[in-house]
Amino acid sequence: MEAESEPYVRLATLRTLHRVVADLNAARSLAGTLQAVVEGAVTGMGFDAAAVSLTRPDGDLVVAAVWEMEETECGGPAVLLGQVGSRESWERLLNVGDHWGTLRFVPYDRGWAVGPDIPSWTGDGPLPRDENDWHPADGLLAPMYSPGGELLGVLSVDRPRNGKRPGAWTREALEMFSLQASIAIGNARLRAEMQRALARLEKEQQALRASEESFRQAFEYAPSGMAITELHGMQRGKLSRVNDALCRLLGRPRAVLRRQSFADLVHPEDRDLLERTSAEGGRAELRLSRRDGAYLWVCLRNSVVADAAEGPRFLLTHVEDIEDRKRHELQLAHRASHDALTGLPNGAELRTRLSRRLCSLPQGPGGAAAHGAALGGMNIALGDSVGAALGLGADSELETVIGADLAVHGYGAPEGSDPQVYDPHYGYDHVHAVVPDSVVADEPHQGGPAKGLAVIFCDLDGFKSINDRFGHNAGDAVLVEVARRLQHAVREGDTVARLGGDEFVVLADGIGRDEAKDLAGRLRMAIIPPMRIDGRAMRVGVSLGIGWAGCGMSIEEVLHTADELMYVEKRSRGGSSRGARGPQHGGPRSHRRAG
Repeated sequence: MEAESEPYVRLATLRTLHRVVADLNAARSLAGTLQAVVEGAVTGMGFDAAAVSLTRPDGDLVVAAVWEMEETECGGPAVLLGQVGSRESWERLLNVGDHWGTLRFVPYDRGWAVGPDIPSWTGDGPLPRDENDWHPADGLLAPMYSPGGELLGVLSVDRPRNGKRPGAWTREALEMFSLQASIAIGNARLRAEMQRALARLEKEQQALRASEESFRQAFEYAPSGMAITELHGMQRGKLSRVNDALCRLLGRPRAVLRRQSFADLVHPEDRDLLERTSAEGGRAELRLSRRDGAYLWVCLRNSVVADAAEGPRFLLTHVEDIEDRKRHELQLAHRASHDALTGLPNGAELRTRLSRRLCSLPQGPGGAAAHGAALGGMNIALGDSVGAALGLGADSELETVIGADLAVHGYGAPEGSDPQVYDPHYGYDHVHAVVPDSVVADEPHQGGPAKGLAVIFCDLDGFKSINDRFGHNAGDAVLVEVARRLQHAVREGDTVARLGGDEFVVLADGIGRDEAKDLAGRLRMAIIPPMRIDGRAMRVGVSLGIGWAGCGMSIEEVLHTADELMYVEKRSRGGSSRGARGPQHGGPRSHRRAG
């Protein structure tokens, strides 16, 4: 019968197949596509029932769509909707069935292959009378694969309306339909994934826009300065973005700051610190210039903002005004190192400045020159041994080069020529302090008289009587005036310090003995003229002692020597105001308060 009407059957089937495929492609969602598949199998392929089991991300298959020509009392395949079968059971069932091309036919006598975890139903209908009749327990499966061979799902059909097992043409049509269905399902899944991806992207973009807006508001309205510095390209180092707080802090408009960099604004002494901070991304306290030319202390906190693909992109800098705190810290440091009454460096600061100038290497025959000569001899031996190891002569260029290097640093220099020597604390840049020799001080010595570090101890005469007669306020005013006069009398770079009471010390570096005597004379002449204090003329004298500081001497030894020399002068001049403090206090004032 089927053979006689085959041309008509084929034409009708092709028309139906064309229509159901069009319906498949018209579906816009995955659920709509799956429903179109089962409806097309029932209405177009000549079956009474169909179901699609869709592969889930975990590999198992879930019944995602069913369709039946007429619902039965038991609910038919509709009861299977949402049930899940394992991937292993489905693979076993597909392997047991007869291969009809890409289709798999499972006859009723192999029903044992349908595992308990595979959703299934038994359709209604009469039992077969011959081998071509459809048995209610027969099953026909159409596996649907993606172009890459991935199992998308399985189309199951049941109860052919003619009651016969499908012939060759019906099988071929069902194969073509399942192929189109797999394409439609694959496209629907892609569209669904794309829609989910677009939804995620939109959500991420919204979150990004919200984050950018939050950052913009936090950046723009931050109470302290904020800046973004480019790390690459033509604008490397420039401030690409600044907020209003930074503009107010530096007194510069936004347009001007965006043409500059922090390197253009930083104090010259802080430039190295800025470069290290910018390279490492960290914190630094430094000074930035304002529009009025003044410098402002700020704290810079840098954060490197990096991209996963491109690496560091820009530098986010937080600029905090610390001018008040820094001023307070400097005031505290100044108070700790300076006399509260006169503003001069105090005894602790004097000792600190002396320690910076002196090293522990002694002068004289066993000191710097001998040390340099010894190292020079070691150097020659080193040059000889290295030269011999390299096959060079004893007077090779290597020895000359190494010897010249030590000569640069002053090793082996003549005694008294202020050589540069190596010290563990100061390195090779330390200029050795020597005491000018009194015998050769007035004669040419290596291009001129020897220079040294003079320590001039100053002690006022007659100051106690001013305190006793006019009170401590008048005495304080005298000390302030004396400090002012001493500062005007010394050279630029000299240090005037107050040890305490009426004792002052002047440090004068790079000075000869005659120059030191001239400086002492200027100090004396500056103090002697009368002072006008509270409408009264007051006068004090001064006793001076010129000591010399040399490397290898202790700080106390230097000050004690100058103090003794000052006391010698005071006794020789008959300093009446000090007379009572000499013998009864044990002679030279090595015990006196010095800070």
